[in-house]
Amino acid sequence: MLRIFAPQRPWVFGMVSEDNVIEDSVSVEDDFDGDDYDYDDGGDYYDDDYGDAGDDDDDYGLVEDDDFDDPGAMFSRRPKLGYTVLQEADIKQRQEDDISKVSTVLSLSQVEATILLRHYNWNVNEVHDEWFSDEERVRKSFGLFERPVVDVSYANEFTCGICFDLLPCDNFASASCGHPFCRECWQGYICTSINDGPGCLLLRCPEPSCKAAVGPDMIDKLAPCEEKEKYSQFLLRSYIEDNREAKWCPAPGCENAVNFAVGGGDFDVTCLCSYRFCWNCTVEAHRPVDCETVTKWMLKNSVDGENVNWILHNSKTCPKCKRPIEKNQGCMHMTCTPPCSYEFCWLCLRAWSSHGLATGGFYSCNVYEAEMQKGNVDAEMRREMAKNSFEKYTHYYERWASNQSSREKALEDLNRMESENMEKLCNVQCTTMSQLKCITEAWLQIVECRRVLKWTYAYGYYLPEHEKTKTQFFEYLQGEAEAGLERLHRCAEKELDKYVTADGPSSDFDDFRTKLTGLTSVTKTYFENLVRALENGLEDVNSTASNKTASPRSPASPRSPTGRNGKGRGSRGKESPRAGVSPKNVDDTSK
Repeated sequence: MLRIFAPQRPWVFGMVSEDNVIEDSVSVEDDFDGDDYDYDDGGDYYDDDYGDAGDDDDDYGLVEDDDFDDPGAMFSRRPKLGYTVLQEADIKQRQEDDISKVSTVLSLSQVEATILLRHYNWNVNEVHDEWFSDEERVRKSFGLFERPVVDVSYANEFTCGICFDLLPCDNFASASCGHPFCRECWQGYICTSINDGPGCLLLRCPEPSCKAAVGPDMIDKLAPCEEKEKYSQFLLRSYIEDNREAKWCPAPGCENAVNFAVGGGDFDVTCLCSYRFCWNCTVEAHRPVDCETVTKWMLKNSVDGENVNWILHNSKTCPKCKRPIEKNQGCMHMTCTPPCSYEFCWLCLRAWSSHGLATGGFYSCNVYEAEMQKGNVDAEMRREMAKNSFEKYTHYYERWASNQSSREKALEDLNRMESENMEKLCNVQCTTMSQLKCITEAWLQIVECRRVLKWTYAYGYYLPEHEKTKTQFFEYLQGEAEAGLERLHRCAEKELDKYVTADGPSSDFDDFRTKLTGLTSVTKTYFENLVRALENGLEDVNSTASNKTASPRSPASPRSPTGRNGKGRGSRGKESPRAGVSPKNVDDTSK
């Protein structure tokens, strides 16, 4: 039985984000009987561990009332979540700090420190370890020469090794190795490398036998402004792309990055642009589904993958040339396209020449029936299995896509509510913005729950078919959560509209706010328990079944009064809805 208690301190959303949800205290009891599935009245189904839901670390990134109007306060809390959002200025500052740190400790120039950090993926500790372990090897490996290998200080003119022009020494430039090349050839060499992409960060001396590194100082001195800017962007982006603890936000147009403390647990992160994604795989946030399942699901959704399934579902291969053939007419007499031109029977895939009056000619094929009785229709069985698999996939994909569409629509409705309707609602109902926070919270809850519900369909698709108990438990939890979400969504979308378009204050508006708050809390509780159950691999089914086998309940022994009906732990108050039963007393608050 699921019981909900009003929290001692209200939790609200810290920002207008598509992914925040609200926090309640939850107490539940464990009595899911895997054999009976008596979901309505036969017993509770959550493990006792869920009773501590309010005390665990899964706070879903929420902030308290005091931070609601202070985004800066909210983002200052991000390091507690194990990650930090970095804007371009932050990235540059961190990069400069790392360069200065290496330069100071190793007594190197800023250019040399930059080259070393770039080669060691901007890992300061690794640079220090490798340098103090074998400085000479590091210098040789990355082209950091202490002195030029070519002494040209005595000459007034040089012959460029690229264009072979004889020019004055002031028209020449060289890297740390000292090999002289004219500025025009240097510029062409550098510009070509920069325009070829980020490989320019590993640029070496144009001399074929030389490995001297070409650093940012040479770029600043010789490259045109446009190429300088490109090089700077490549260098800046390498700080994130080569860093094991940082990744770019995948949202279109976003230039922020997220620095994540590896081993910090939950991979779901929220960028300053409000886009929420999984730091591990950079796909949109998909909790409670793991990254491996998401990868398989997205591959399954790809056009190429489903084309194969469509071919298996709608076509057969020619027995001779093995090309797929689609049957577009009613006759069973098939003729492959030239140059094959093989004639065969669609049903049994044998040569049409073997079909005559004895086998039904053009209209039927008892050879197929005979082969089916003998069990020699493996190909047909495979096609039937492919068809069933396709139908199963279609079932889950349609619901996955529908919830994605509903989520996008909910985001649009949330933005419209905040930009257009909130102020109007304040004026019509003669209330304050602070009293309408419940509306924003409800819409944010809807958006988050649509995301979770969408990914539960990917989870359900890959549930092993032989684990019937887990499948039924999953479908029950999913159904309860979805039903609660639909009630909340209908209330926020349909019922709210009459108060926005009213001519004056409505006498039952306070009742509506109470109802909306209650539905938001109930829906959140359903989804919290769904998420926990899926992240635990639905293990409660196995543990409950084993407990039932070890200590079966006597039919003559009623439940303890403190368990279901008494006033003991987790006792249900007058307004506390029970999981598995529609929260009617919440819906009735407006009546």
